[in-house]
Amino acid sequence: MSRKTDPFAIELTPELIVRAYQAGIFPMAEDADSPDLFWVSPQKRGIIPLDDFHISRTLRKTLRSHPYEVKVDTDFAATIEGCATAGVDRESTWINPEIRRLYGALFERRFVHTVEVWDGPDLVGGLYGVSLGAAFFGESMFHRKTDCSKIAMAHLLHRLVAGGYRLLDTQFVTDHLRTFGGIEIPREDYEARLAEALKHSADFRAIDTQSI
Repeated sequence: MSRKTDPFAIELTPELIVRAYQAGIFPMAEDADSPDLFWVSPQKRGIIPLDDFHISRTLRKTLRSHPYEVKVDTDFAATIEGCATAGVDRESTWINPEIRRLYGALFERRFVHTVEVWDGPDLVGGLYGVSLGAAFFGESMFHRKTDCSKIAMAHLLHRLVAGGYRLLDTQFVTDHLRTFGGIEIPREDYEARLAEALKHSADFRAIDTQSI
């Protein structure tokens, strides 16, 4: 789907993206240089159960002793730039200019949130995702220093539990997400969980970041 090159394409708006998530669908691009987006609804959906996630002993120790500052919602542009930048853990990404535009608009409307890991003035890890009702849809994460994406994910998990969220959608499951308890469930099961989560409200800012 191309907003600019196809005269018959549906106009992509933040409102359309919200409706898509409510229906269990999300957009992606082939790569960072593609002008097109396409809709995805996997047969198997990745989630991390918020009543059964796992924080390893090693990561717990890191969370107690790391020197970084964790913030939320302070710099979306830098966070998505980190997620969109190829690095040692990936050769390319699917975050194109259209994704940046749409999710930037959703951030301004408080549908998108970030968890950011800072080393002084430098952003060294983080993630972003969409929040609707009591569902959080994780989009992407990155790290520039060891364990910084894990630190961001651990903070996200505790924040979602404290805020009353009922669903953490990870879209797919990677080895990294499995270390937190990530699993795959059938689309039908996911849609039922999503419908239930959307009936409720949650508060992403229910706790102070540094209290985690």
